[in-house]
Amino acid sequence: MVTNKQGEAAVSEIERWANQIAQAIEKEVAASVYYDADSSTYVMRVSKGSRVLLFRLSEAQVQTPERERECERIVKRKIRTLVA
Repeated sequence: MVTNKQGEAAVSEIERWANQIAQAIEKEVAASVYYDADSSTYVMRVSKGSRVLLFRLSEAQVQTPERERECERIVKRKIRTLVA
């Protein structure tokens, strides 16, 4: 489980988690997160210099213990796409 919090309350934890993954792959990558209440998703923004990639993770993905590895794989794959 990435976080047990919901909505806006979870944003800082998810952002911290995503930045830890990003820094392990490439020091120059930064991640930011905001919550989209209309779709109940977390919009992830990863950037390196002028390159930016946006994608979403659902509340179910980040709040289900069995899906943390799935979320981590998604974030890593997106970061690798960005830095390639």
